[in-house]
Amino acid sequence: MRDEGAGVTFDFAPMVDIVLLLLIFFFLTSSLGARQNALPLDLPRASTTVQETPALPIVSVDRSGKLYLNGKETTLTKLGAQLKPLASASGGVVGLRADERGNYGTVVQVMDVIKRAGGERLALGTRTGGQ
Repeated sequence: MRDEGAGVTFDFAPMVDIVLLLLIFFFLTSSLGARQNALPLDLPRASTTVQETPALPIVSVDRSGKLYLNGKETTLTKLGAQLKPLASASGGVVGLRADERGNYGTVVQVMDVIKRAGGERLALGTRTGGQ
């Protein structure tokens, strides 16, 4: 015989914890992906790539030669002063993303400014896939 007084209960606390953890995970991953692809650059292809570290300062050069530091437009003269504290905070590693059809001379000038601002190592942005 069953006891009519004992009902089945369900504890919602563990389910709420899991839902909140999933929500936090999706918020973090969606914001990181948006930052990486904020500028429409046609990056060169490489057969092997390394995932970008979100804490790196990212300098981008588009096809027309406009410069961006972490997604905000800047100029070549302002880039060094803006980049210096960011490069020291990242241990001298700076990300460089340049459009493959852009001006090579502009990219070399940007690399020179990065070096003078304390950028000891460059993390070059590429697309996955060879040829």
